Amino acid sequence: MECSSPLLGSASSSSSHAGSRELEAILSNTAASWGRRAWAGAAVELPLLLRLALPAVAVYLINYLMSMSTQIFCGQLGNLELAAASLGNTGIQVFSYGLMLGMGSAVETLCGQAYGAHKYEMLGVYLQRSTILLAATGVPLAVIYVYSRPILLLLGESERIAAAAAVFVYGLIPQIFAYATNFPIQKFLQAQSIVAPSACIAAATLLLHLALSWLAVYKLGLGLLGASLVLSLSWWLIVVAQFAYILAAPRCRETWTGFTTQAFAGLCGFAKLSAASAVMLCLETWYFQVMVLIAGLLPNPELSLDSLSICMAIFGWVYTISIGFNAAASVRVGNELGAGNPRAAAFSVVMSTTMSFILAVVAAVIVLCLRDRIAYLFTGGKTVADAVSDLCPLLAITLILNGVQPVLSGKNHVCWFPFGKSLYSVYKENIKFSQKELLSGSLRRDAWDSTWEKYRRKGGGKVAMVKLKLQKLNPALSYYMFVGVAVGCGWQVFVAYVNVGCYYFIGMPLGLFLGFYLGLGAKGVWSGMVIGGTLLQTLILLWVTFRTDWQHEVEKAHERIAMWEDKKNSLQQD
Repeated sequence: MECSSPLLGSASSSSSHAGSRELEAILSNTAASWGRRAWAGAAVELPLLLRLALPAVAVYLINYLMSMSTQIFCGQLGNLELAAASLGNTGIQVFSYGLMLGMGSAVETLCGQAYGAHKYEMLGVYLQRSTILLAATGVPLAVIYVYSRPILLLLGESERIAAAAAVFVYGLIPQIFAYATNFPIQKFLQAQSIVAPSACIAAATLLLHLALSWLAVYKLGLGLLGASLVLSLSWWLIVVAQFAYILAAPRCRETWTGFTTQAFAGLCGFAKLSAASAVMLCLETWYFQVMVLIAGLLPNPELSLDSLSICMAIFGWVYTISIGFNAAASVRVGNELGAGNPRAAAFSVVMSTTMSFILAVVAAVIVLCLRDRIAYLFTGGKTVADAVSDLCPLLAITLILNGVQPVLSGKNHVCWFPFGKSLYSVYKENIKFSQKELLSGSLRRDAWDSTWEKYRRKGGGKVAMVKLKLQKLNPALSYYMFVGVAVGCGWQVFVAYVNVGCYYFIGMPLGLFLGFYLGLGAKGVWSGMVIGGTLLQTLILLWVTFRTDWQHEVEKAHERIAMWEDKKNSLQQD
């Protein structure tokens, strides 16, 4: 369920700049018909989009398959083992994954800033600071893993499933500290647009992971513990290989100058930024944990967990496609707004959403055609296969909705990210908040000027939930957050409340009502929590997207750049 962080940078090549200018010129040619402009624009935009999206999809998919294969190996041992692995992964492991990933995302903006400002030595310092902080966070998380069995029992899970899930979770303890190192390393490399090595390392590790999992589970008979230990080992192999690359690669000689005590300076401020970055991420990640935990409370918990986890694993596999297009869209829209190309930015939204939607529809059709056989990839049990077949229509609908929603969700939350003003910089500019006013992600000046002030005047509470990164992913995927097209507009607070409101105040109560009160079981829980919440969210974001004034967004982007171009980043002057 875990994957690496995004592998796209925001910098455009000269050819991309030329393509952007050509695209804007094509779309501005009012002498041509709309259809001719759209066709010619697609010929320019599609290569730009695919050049960003396809590598991202490949890496996301490779990393996801490593986790998915572990669940498949466990499922071949029996229905109990599949339920235990699903609960351990989605009920316990995602808790730490979301927290660590959210905290680790704070270093992403700082590394990108430092690299763009030619403060190369600071990248290594940020890498070490983040690793120290995440490793310290891993200690209490490891304690939670150790006591996972009583925790699951306290949450109402059955004795058999809780005991088996605890065995699986014990083997994931080393993975916590692999996360603590992996996330900062990924951001460190990303800031330098180093993509290919991560892809090669991920592919090689996947092959080794499959071989070791087969050996541990089937030949050595290590069962659930062996499967989870191999997964932890695989993540450590990724960490070691990437760090070895950093030490050996000429491209990293200026950015990695060795270990330094400077990494221990400023940890308090760095911790505040990291914690703020994790808040909204965890709220969304934990939502899907709750759904799986609720499935474990249904009358037939093994069957409910097995069928739901299989469908969500398939969903996660397909969803990596949308994630790749979301990441590509974030770069395209941010670059077009920064370049003053409103028509090209809007057209990028249309193209990325359309491509993601088409691929999602194709995947949904395949799922429906294979609904009676698809579960046998995970388990040999006919009862589970029948339950999965019954859920496949819901899975198909979810795939289609999530072929559109993440791109739109992305479009509405971090327009300002490419221009590199982190929350820390805003904080150092003396925009102060009370201790009760909690920020998540990276607060941008436009959010302060608009939505936040409006929110405060209305007396709507003391918590501003602002997203830099959103992880609206199912627990089987539990992968990166989506920074889609919305890396263009800066409506962070609005999207934050749309997402949380749709999930926690509409989707969750509806899922509980359908699953328990109406007795619809896993189908009811899924219908309410995923389709109910996501459908409403998609409709709202579609409405907002169609109302967007892209020329106004360009003007706002230029105002932000002018506002901050002469400011100094105090954190880089440590």
